[in-house]
Amino acid sequence: MKLNVKSIIAPAIVVAVLVAACIFPFRIDLTSDHRYSIAEPTKQLMQNLEEPLAVTVYLDDDLNPGFMRLRRATAELLDELAVHAAQGLKVTFVNPSLASSQAEREARYDTLQARGLTPTAVYERDREGRMQRKIVFPWATLHYQGRTAHVNLLKNIRGHSGDESLNTSIENLEFELTDALRTLAEREVKKIAFIEGHGELTEEDTYDLTRALSKYFQIDRGTLGTDADALDGYKAIIVASPQTPLSETDKYIIDQYVMRGGRVLWLVEGVRLAREQLSTTGQSPAIELDVNLKDLLFRYGVLINPVLLQDVQSASVPVNVAPAGEPPHFEPMPWVYAPLLLTSYAHPATRNVAEVRSEFCSSVKPVGEHEEVTVSLLLATSNNTHVLGIPASIDLNTLPDPSDAAYFNTGYVPVAVAVEGTFASAFAHRMPPEGLHGTHPQRAESVPTRQIMIADGDLARNDWADGEVLPLGLDRYTGQQFGNREFLVNAVLYLTDRDGWMNLRSRTVRLTLLNKKACQDDRLMWQIINVGVPIGLLLGFGVVYQVARRKKYS
Repeated sequence: MKLNVKSIIAPAIVVAVLVAACIFPFRIDLTSDHRYSIAEPTKQLMQNLEEPLAVTVYLDDDLNPGFMRLRRATAELLDELAVHAAQGLKVTFVNPSLASSQAEREARYDTLQARGLTPTAVYERDREGRMQRKIVFPWATLHYQGRTAHVNLLKNIRGHSGDESLNTSIENLEFELTDALRTLAEREVKKIAFIEGHGELTEEDTYDLTRALSKYFQIDRGTLGTDADALDGYKAIIVASPQTPLSETDKYIIDQYVMRGGRVLWLVEGVRLAREQLSTTGQSPAIELDVNLKDLLFRYGVLINPVLLQDVQSASVPVNVAPAGEPPHFEPMPWVYAPLLLTSYAHPATRNVAEVRSEFCSSVKPVGEHEEVTVSLLLATSNNTHVLGIPASIDLNTLPDPSDAAYFNTGYVPVAVAVEGTFASAFAHRMPPEGLHGTHPQRAESVPTRQIMIADGDLARNDWADGEVLPLGLDRYTGQQFGNREFLVNAVLYLTDRDGWMNLRSRTVRLTLLNKKACQDDRLMWQIINVGVPIGLLLGFGVVYQVARRKKYS
C-alpha cells in the first residue's frame, strides 16, 4: 500500500499543536474588555503563595439570572487564578439553602451570619406573577496558612439598579479577592501614622477609620519632635484636620519626608467655626483657618480656598415643623452645609464608591504651572452649589431655599484631589529650622510620589452613640451609609500602592442587559428559534449531503 504523505500532514500538525499546548500552556483573551484576563500583580501574588489556597463560594444552584452571572464570573476568575497558583487552588461552591428541613436551613443561616456573612434578600416574580423571596449569601471565604478571610462578592451602591450593582460587583471581583488574599499572605508589617500636636482629630474621632485601616497597616500616632528622620519607615502619614498652626520644624520634617518619596493624606479645613456656639445658639462667625500650610501646599500645586460650600444635594436633618404650642413634629430637611460629594468614576480611589458626606467643607484649587505634577479630581459638589465667602455669619435659622436656582448657581466645585509626580520643596534654598537633627541631606525636589488633598476634616470624623462608635459615613438621622470610610481607606491604599494593584479597581466590564419585557412577550418565538433553527440546519445539511452523495456515486 502506497503511503499518502499529504493525508497525514494535517493530523500530524494537529497532534504537534496539542502536544505543544500541553507542554507550554497559554490562554488568549479575545474579549474587547479583557474580562478573562488577570493583572500582572495578581499573577505574581498567586505565584508567590507558599501553601495551597482553598476558596469556598456560597453561591450555587437555585439563583436568578443576575446572581448566576455573578457566580459564573467568580468561577471563571478562580479558574484563571488556579492556572497561576504555585501551590494549587481548591474551589468549593456551596448552596446554604440546601437542607433537609427548614430548621436545618435556618441553623445554616445563623452559622454564616455569626461569621459576619450577611445575607441578601432577593424578590422576584415567577411565571405566574407571584412574588417570591429568596435568601442569598453572596460571599466567599479564603483559607490560607491557617487563616481565614471573608469576601463580600456583592457591591451595592446607592442609586444603582440591581443589574448595575451586579455589574459593578463583577468589575471588582479580582480586586476584592486579591485584597483579602494579600492580607492573608502579607508578611511585611506596613506602618502609617496620624500626625498629632496641632489640634487634629483625636483617636476617638477617627476610631472607625483606624479600625478599618488596621486590616492593612500598623497605625501609630504622635508628634514629630526634632528628629528630621522621624517619618522614615512609614508608608504614608495622615494630617487630619489641624486646628493650630504647624511649626516650621514640623513642616520641614513633613516636606523632606515627601521629598524622599513619602505619601501624605491631607485633610485641611479652610474655615474656622465656633462649633459649640453653633450647636447651642444656631449661630457662629466663619473666619479663615490659617494653620501655616499655605506655602507648603502651594509648592505642591494645591490651594485650600477659605470658603464654605452650600449644596442642594446634601444630607438631611430632622427639623421641628410644628407650629408653636403644638406637639413637635419632625421632618427631614436639606442641610445645605453638608454636601453629598460626588465621586470620580475615573480614579481607582473613588471608582464605584457611594457619595461622601461632608460638613462645612471648603474647596480645593490647583495652582501654578507644574508640568511634573498631575492633578486628578476625586470629590466634587453637585451642579447646584453656592460658594459662601468669608468672613461671614452662619445662622442656621435662616437657611437658603434649595429651590433658589439664582443662589445655587455654581456646580462641581472640587473638594478633594490627588496630586502625583515630582514636587518642589517649600524649603528649597532655605536653611533648615534650628534644633533639627537627622542623617538625610536636604532635598530641593522630590522623587516621584503622590499625595491627596481634602478640604474637609469632618470626612474622617465618626460619631458616637450610647458609648458605641457609629460607622464612619453613617447618617444617624436617616440611617443611610455614605462612602466616607471606603473612600478614605481606598485613598490610603492608593497612596501606599507601589505595584499598581489599586488599578484593578479601574477595570470596566460593559453591561449588556436584556429587554425583560421583550423576552417575556416573545418568549415562545425565541424558544422556537433557539431550539428549532439548529435542528433544521442539521436536517438540511443531512439532506443536502445525502443528495450530493447519491449523485456522485449512482
